[in-house]
Amino acid sequence: MKPNNLNAMNTKPAFRPNLLPTLARPALTLALITLAAGPAFSVGAGHWPTWRGPAGNNSTPATGFPVKWSADQAAWKVALPGKGSSTPIVWNELIYLTAPSDGQDSVLAFDLNGKKLWETKLGAESPPRHRTLGSSCNSSPVTDGKGLFVYFRSGRLAALEFDGRVRWQKNLTEQFGPENLFWDQGSSPVVTDQHVILTRMHEGESWVAGFDKATGEIKWRQARNYEVPRENDNGYSTPVLFEQDGRKAFLVWGADRVTAHDATDGRLLWQAGDFNPEATAFWPAISSPVVHGNMAIIPAGRDDRPRQSRVHGIRLGGSGDVTATHRVWKREDLGVFVPALAEYEGRVYLLRHRGEVVSLDPATGRTIWTASLPQAAAPYYSSPVIAGGVLYAAREDGVVFAARVGEKFELLGENPMGERIIATPVPVTNRLLIRGDRHLFCIAAK
Repeated sequence: MKPNNLNAMNTKPAFRPNLLPTLARPALTLALITLAAGPAFSVGAGHWPTWRGPAGNNSTPATGFPVKWSADQAAWKVALPGKGSSTPIVWNELIYLTAPSDGQDSVLAFDLNGKKLWETKLGAESPPRHRTLGSSCNSSPVTDGKGLFVYFRSGRLAALEFDGRVRWQKNLTEQFGPENLFWDQGSSPVVTDQHVILTRMHEGESWVAGFDKATGEIKWRQARNYEVPRENDNGYSTPVLFEQDGRKAFLVWGADRVTAHDATDGRLLWQAGDFNPEATAFWPAISSPVVHGNMAIIPAGRDDRPRQSRVHGIRLGGSGDVTATHRVWKREDLGVFVPALAEYEGRVYLLRHRGEVVSLDPATGRTIWTASLPQAAAPYYSSPVIAGGVLYAAREDGVVFAARVGEKFELLGENPMGERIIATPVPVTNRLLIRGDRHLFCIAAK
């Protein structure tokens, strides 16, 4: 089957000069974070199939996880072969993660006791542009319960069996040219019944594509090109799956627009713009949206800068351009920078760059409450996760906070791990898995 829809939304000129800067800009280091979403799995306690959890909303109703500990109280920790920013996933109580190993893109498997089961090297890694926060392994793995799918900064997209055998792999950089991003690639793949879906949003030909899970063949490719202010075409967010009119669909956020696509063929269903009416530059899409009911909550801008962050509530559904009809509310007084939005029991939670936590009503955008985690010089690049009403947030300096959320906010624990943390904590089977720069930790409930 040949790729189709290659000219849809093609509003960029055929050629644009490479505007990538030669010097790093510290304010943009956030783009290195692993951001991913996943399908709405119905799974048990031994599964965490994507970095955003079984429902793709950064939460689980499961309870019984630890809230206070110290790094030396870990049930176990294992040294990793190299620094990766990706979040581990878990299937059938086995842990899978990506990391550089001996200069190669690699996938590793561990059991819940920390025993290494296998390591598969796939080929030469692409070193990160930002060596403090970034890595060659920013995207998190995803599983459909039948295999593993991984993506790397090198452009390598691969499928593996659960025993580490390679089902297929292909290099998108070799096929489509380099991905022109100010910072390191960060969008993670998601899976549907038939496809592994991946976005490529950068200063160049941008698209979202569906790859056959069995063979890696591109089944469809939907162009996604818009003229936007500088760097706003850089995308690090991950697609979000939902259902529209009884059919599976997914959202893509980036280039100052949200687009909805049919999950079977990538066909554009609807789009909404007007997220950046003042045409502010250097607003890459990093944080991933969240869906609750018939609402998509979209983070725009960046709250590492004063008065440059926004949150919008967009009603799902419709066709064509729904900008004027489906925006239910917008907030111009708050937002996030890197962490993905979380949803739990009908409320949406924002973890802001400096540790403010905001609970919102997704239907109206109204603030229910605002609280702050203990502040330090370090910001938050890891996304929050909520387990049984307890929010876990990892600050960059390696402190993991646990706080009760719901009707009110209550800080429960402040837990230093002793190394930088970019990945999102994983709650599974009464344990927290925490990936740092150098180690994978397991914190068990007492």
